[in-house]
Parts: sequence; structure tokens; C-alpha cells
Amino acid sequence: MEKSPHQQFQDDIDARVSRYRESPALQEATSGFFNQIGIGKADYVYNFHWLGIPIIQIPQDIQAMQEIIWHTKPDLIIETGVAWGGSLVFSASMLALLESFGQIDKAEVVGVDIEIRPHNRKALSEHPLAKKITLIEGSSIEAGIVSEVRRIAARHQRVMLCLDSNHTHEHVLAELEAYAPLVSSGCYCMVGDTIIEDAPESMTSHRPWGKGNSPKSAVFEYLRRLDATPQRGEDGQLLKFGVDQMTENKILLTGSPSGYLKRV
Repeated sequence: MEKSPHQQFQDDIDARVSRYRESPALQEATSGFFNQIGIGKADYVYNFHWLGIPIIQIPQDIQAMQEIIWHTKPDLIIETGVAWGGSLVFSASMLALLESFGQIDKAEVVGVDIEIRPHNRKALSEHPLAKKITLIEGSSIEAGIVSEVRRIAARHQRVMLCLDSNHTHEHVLAELEAYAPLVSSGCYCMVGDTIIEDAPESMTSHRPWGKGNSPKSAVFEYLRRLDATPQRGEDGQLLKFGVDQMTENKILLTGSPSGYLKRV
């Protein structure tokens, strides 16, 4: 059967992206650029807004998330780490689009943070997408908070997870243990700032996390545990995640290498 133009376009993308990892010059350029835009140098991630709210993300990761949400069509996105709330507004805007096109129904975003500052809460409450956002203040790994998020998740059909709060190994691993079982088959668990494991020490020396104590080290430990002791998700099916290397390769510049986990 002859391929459609759209399928041929996708095949061209796959072939092109598969060559990126084999180019030392391209990888070196990407690494060098990231080191220059990092925190303490250009502070690049602090430059952007989404629908009027600051979003502390690398634009390439935002593009990747747009593609993932459109393709997987979750009706609930759970986010740990709120900051200004731009990521929540981004997720809410994507879900609102999916709803408007009849792709999903009664979608919402849940944002959990140990501290939601009054000016951020006010800005989010006054935003046109406020009705799609539920804010929960407290530690994302505290039992009561986990139970509250689980109760919300029980109302939804397809769940996506984004972890971007405390970046220590212990905290991220606890978040994965608590929330990854909620992720629906075919949906994603996105673990933010795994780049900490690979970043120059100068970028993390003033923080309680760093190489060997990072979101990436937690991801690898969690995947190792799932391999060693198979578990089932909230849907009763085997819980297994694969690293979406294609997404990472495609966008080249990411704050989440090995952090795009797809439930398979």
C-alpha cells in the first residue's frame, strides 16, 4: 500500500532524527549551548511565558509536551512543582483544545507544591483557564496529599504525570513510587530536570541535589525496581515504562534527558 504524504513525512523525521545521535559535532554543539544557557549563566529558562504566566521550561521541551499531549489525549495531567504556574496553564490550554475538538471530556490539571505563593495563586485563580486547574498545597509525597491526588485520578480515564518539584533522588523516587502507577497505558510520566545528572557542578553546587542525587538517578532506580519486582498499575495491568529516546533525540535541547517515560 502506498504511504500517505503524512506518513512519508513522519518516516522522514524518524530517519533524520535517528542520525542525530551519530553526529559528534551536533551533540557537542548541543551540549555546549546548554552549558552556556544554564542557571547561573544566561538563565535562559526564565525568559518565557505561556498565555501570560511565566513558564520555567526550555521551549523545546514545551514543543515535545505539546506533541505528546495531542497524541496521547490524557484527561488528567498531574504536576508536582507549581512555581509561577506556567506549566499548569500550558497543560490546561492543551486539554481545553482537546475538549473543544471533542477528543476528551471533563479534563483537568492538578498542581501540587509544598508552597504556592499568594501572588501565583492569585494569578492562576484569575486566569481564563482557572476552572481547569486544581491547586493542592503540601508535600507531594505526604500520604494525605497522595491520597487526595489518587481520589481525583479515580474520576478520569487517561492520566499523565509531570514531576518537577524537589529534585533530590530520594524525593523524586518517592514521587515515582506514589504516582507512576496512576499513569495510563500509552501515556507519559515526564520527569523534569534529569539534566542535573549531566550538568556542570557549578550549576548545582548551591543546591541539595547533584550528580548521583538527581531526578535521573531516581528514574534509573525506579526502572530497575520495576524490572526486579514487577508491579501493577492502578488499572490492574503490568506497570512498565520505556524511555522515549526518539523525543529526546528530536528536540536535541532538553532539560529532561531520559526523563520522557512512556507506559508501555
